[in-house]
Amino acid sequence: MGSTRPPRRLIGVLAATVAAFALFSSATTAAGAVDARATTASAAQPAARTSATSTPVVFVHGYTGSASNWVTAMSVFRANGWSSSDLFAYEYDSYGDNITNAKGLASFVDSVKAQTGASKVAIVNHSMGGLVSQYYLKVLGGNTSVSHLASIAGANHGTTFAGACLVYTTCQQMYPGSSFISQISSGDETPGSTKYATWYSACDGVIIPYTSTKLDGATNNNVACQTHIGYLTDVVVLGQIARFVAS
Repeated sequence: MGSTRPPRRLIGVLAATVAAFALFSSATTAAGAVDARATTASAAQPAARTSATSTPVVFVHGYTGSASNWVTAMSVFRANGWSSSDLFAYEYDSYGDNITNAKGLASFVDSVKAQTGASKVAIVNHSMGGLVSQYYLKVLGGNTSVSHLASIAGANHGTTFAGACLVYTTCQQMYPGSSFISQISSGDETPGSTKYATWYSACDGVIIPYTSTKLDGATNNNVACQTHIGYLTDVVVLGQIARFVAS
């Protein structure tokens, strides 16, 4: 189904949907919700380089996204002590199958570990990248290779926004209640010793409901108001994520 193209009568709605996704992709703690943007701009200021900032970071884009989505994030991570040689972007087929994409992520992480000599990597994902990451960590056992998982507006429990592109397998998997969603959300959502955190906002507009991003057992950060695409250039939130990964 990943190679199927929509019939002519769906072109209008799919064109609008793909354009929207392309644009959007181009801690509720035990004490309660945390407003990630309540932090001042100092959150984006550089941290001293430590052994934690030598942990390789693998960025996983969202639906119709690419490595170019992470230009600002990588800049923020470099400002917080990471070397460019420890920052990697995984790319996958947005119209294929997220099980295949997760297996590709597993191979990519193994390659990063071999290249850097690290025993573990950190993963930072956005949007549908949350599904790819969760399948890798939970179903494929990737949590043993991941020190930190940061999910930015991840479609971790699905989004009804995917209803407009159901001709693609990835969108079928991203729709709430799908067998794929059930598989990654049943039981322990945050397996292993990996540290998990999410960032979500009522202003998202693409992850519907916006609370879909939250993971049981994670530090879930409620951002006061940020759009789905806005996270990718939000240096305050990205600075918080860099500090989380360094923790």
